[in-house]
Amino acid sequence: MADDGSTTVALPEVPLLAVLPGTGGLTRLVDKRRVRRDRADFFCTLEEGIKGQRAVDWRLVDEVVPRSRLAEATRARAVELAARTDRPAGARGIGLPPLERRIEGDRIAYAHVTCVIDRGPGVAGITVAAPATPPPADLAGIHAAGGSFWPLAVARELDDLILHLRANEEEIGLWVLRTSGGADLVEAHDRTLLQHEADWLVREIRLYWKRTLKRLDVSSRSIFALIEPGSCFAGTLLELALAADRTFMLDGERQARPPATVRLTAMNFGPYPTVNGLTRLASRFLEEAGRVDDLKGRIGEDLDAAAAAEAGLVTFTPDDIDWEDEVRIAIEERAAFSPDALTGMEASLRFGGPETLESKIFARLSAWQNWIFQRPNAVGPKGALKVYGTGERGDFDRRRV
Repeated sequence: MADDGSTTVALPEVPLLAVLPGTGGLTRLVDKRRVRRDRADFFCTLEEGIKGQRAVDWRLVDEVVPRSRLAEATRARAVELAARTDRPAGARGIGLPPLERRIEGDRIAYAHVTCVIDRGPGVAGITVAAPATPPPADLAGIHAAGGSFWPLAVARELDDLILHLRANEEEIGLWVLRTSGGADLVEAHDRTLLQHEADWLVREIRLYWKRTLKRLDVSSRSIFALIEPGSCFAGTLLELALAADRTFMLDGERQARPPATVRLTAMNFGPYPTVNGLTRLASRFLEEAGRVDDLKGRIGEDLDAAAAAEAGLVTFTPDDIDWEDEVRIAIEERAAFSPDALTGMEASLRFGGPETLESKIFARLSAWQNWIFQRPNAVGPKGALKVYGTGERGDFDRRRV
């Protein structure tokens, strides 16, 4: 809102983030494809900003309207955008019932997602359950199921849990992901999402999963995935393991249960891009272009630990003798590091490949080292830089930012 009562309507995309010097980190957003470099330079160093007709002329905004016409102009723009949708005019929405989230001490439970917090090492153990029944037989069944349709229900629950942990459990710095149930039912639901991808509701569900997985990617928490007998890391749920910073897969049987496997589906090859615009598989094999194409030939195949390791889908494959110790040591080591340093490291490693608006914000800005070395965890009396080489242990503020 400008001083003269006019309102600026912002551009829909802002691929360049510039920092305004001398103002303690105040930022200016500029679309460098539309704004001339010299004008952008002036704008990014002008504390009071630019308003009115000059903002339009310089292509900083699309339109300037007086306050008296703001509601009218906003509605007109909304109607114009809505007219572009291919959603059928007679389509009816579905009701989304309130999520049934139960918090009992350090346990958070939903219908398909559970989380148990271990406050000692600062670990949240998250388990996502596969569907208990096959998907509806047709599109009408999906619409009738509404909010109880498994892909939608589990996406809502996982999304809610991620936000809860980020907002209310700042000292829980490591999320350990597990799955349980049958891979066949997960794959069946994936086939349904592919078969009906043109339907507006199915499209929204797929986009919801895309957003939820990206929310996981950009969370300033360490993420491990544990693939054990009884897991169902298949298709959409395999994306959880592909999003993890490290993935451990047990090699062999355990407690008389068949060995763990992972399974690729077509949902791993396009519908869920990360912030760099690539799939998680493509991001994983940036310098191995043919690797992803080779994996397409293994869709639907159950890959045991050896095959998953050979395919590059997991990090470590301990056997039953070493499993407990290797996982425990990995968790203890992670808990010993500076949370600030981990946030910077994870942000810099998760988003390789093409740079996009999102990667500039969540990767480049988060990974800038200046903020890490200026915080008490680095330069405080017990910070990492202060005690380095003394034999003393750093005393870190465990809150993840």
